[in-house]
Amino acid sequence: MAAFENLALSDALILFVICALAVWRAGSGLAYVADALSDRFRWEKSLVGLMALSTATSLPEIATTLSAAASQARELVLNNLFGGIALQTAILAMADFWARGSITNYPRKANHALEATLLNFMLGLTLIVLINGEPLSVSGVGVGSLTIAVFYVGSIWLLRKYDQSGDWVPVDLPDPEEDGRRSNTADPDAATSSLVLKAILYSCMILAFGLGLVISAESIAQLSGLGTSFVGVTLLAAATSLPELTTSIAAVRLGAYTLAISNIFGSNLIMLVLVFPADILFRSGPILRDTSQTVYASLGFGIAVTSIFLTGLIVRRKPRLGPIGADSVLVLIVFLASLGSYYLLK
Repeated sequence: MAAFENLALSDALILFVICALAVWRAGSGLAYVADALSDRFRWEKSLVGLMALSTATSLPEIATTLSAAASQARELVLNNLFGGIALQTAILAMADFWARGSITNYPRKANHALEATLLNFMLGLTLIVLINGEPLSVSGVGVGSLTIAVFYVGSIWLLRKYDQSGDWVPVDLPDPEEDGRRSNTADPDAATSSLVLKAILYSCMILAFGLGLVISAESIAQLSGLGTSFVGVTLLAAATSLPELTTSIAAVRLGAYTLAISNIFGSNLIMLVLVFPADILFRSGPILRDTSQTVYASLGFGIAVTSIFLTGLIVRRKPRLGPIGADSVLVLIVFLASLGSYYLLK
């Protein structure tokens, strides 16, 4: 890290772009590999997206969160995590441009609606902890962040259980398998060991270049005068969400809509639970205490965009505005409004 402390603003921008491009490439490749592996082992794509793909694409957030927390950069940690929730939901809306019809029309089970409901619950729980100022702590770790971690584990258990026993099945929906685009799957005849090695390689690339993103973003925040709150909630959140963008677009182009949706909701759940390890590393008191207004706003916008897609998943027949569904249009509008709000609050 010391080698990058004296970066000029131009050098920091160049490093940021290089790392972002590398993360973009790795995330795109990972989607094809995940789709091939799920077909090879006949895994549910919603489960692959929720558990495996979302974890791999969240590696930049993990690297950013842990390194920033160890550096005692509270605002960078929280604004990157919570700001990324609205951003990644907007990524799902952008992926709708590559879908045939509204992307939220395709899921046949209520898994994704349940994912969105649990995500909204955890966002509300986090907001309650913030409003109350994280009053209880043990050895500098807030009880609120521990509670969030416990509810995350419970949410994953419930989602896995429901995935096996859900009995809500809508009818008269388009069939993604009839898209004719699944022939784009990379290396359909590749050996399983080769696919696994590629998944590991892409994940390592995301982790390594994710660290480069946080280093360059911190330098940009300091040298540009924009501050860590605004940079964390916009620039850094956007860069560390690049894997979600590339994997979601690639999955939608393959016709794997459930993989794309679960990838986004799963990544958002992970970003909330990362508050707990960040709280452990942050030694200046509970990390959810004495936060900025930007943190509150990012949680509020996260609830708003998640609620819009939750409505879209429940209301099966909805109008399209141009090439995408009305729910995706609303999500993009709310996300753009969030950027204006963050700038005013910086």
